[in-house]
Amino acid sequence: MQNTMERRAAELEVRAKGRTLEGYAAVFGVRASVADFDEVIEPGAFAATLRDQPNADVLALVDHNPSQLLGRTRNRSLELSEDTRGLHFRVALPKTTLADDILALAEAGTLGGASFGFRALRDAWTGTLRTLKAVDLREISIVRAWPAYPQTTVSARALGHASAGPLARRLRILELEGGAS
Repeated sequence: MQNTMERRAAELEVRAKGRTLEGYAAVFGVRASVADFDEVIEPGAFAATLRDQPNADVLALVDHNPSQLLGRTRNRSLELSEDTRGLHFRVALPKTTLADDILALAEAGTLGGASFGFRALRDAWTGTLRTLKAVDLREISIVRAWPAYPQTTVSARALGHASAGPLARRLRILELEGGAS
């Protein structure tokens, strides 16, 4: 088991419904460049953490900053599940200035993407390809700037906000060269 906290981003679609954000924090089978290696997440990689809910107390943060808390599994404001696509999340946003700002950015389609923090429990290497087989999920993050993976997209949908433009917006994010969010 690796003891180092790692952070990754993945393809993400976020929908804003009322004061709830939902989408995918990680997508299975998508190969992404991380520093000097490629990485792919295997289906079932989050199963151990999900079985331990709410004891695992996974956090929903902004930009991996623990002082910018949006929700957590312990009080069930953050719900996580795995399906055939990846790690699905739903976070009921509190009535705070931070959550109001994130919701406004989601509705405007200006968020950078999402990311997740984890410790690798089991991985496999084939040359420079790392396959994450089991991880200890610590947090998911809404990222305002550049997430690590170039595939990351964000779309927001909200009812009753005609000024927000189309109901679904997608943004292509350029890879932050050699960095992680």
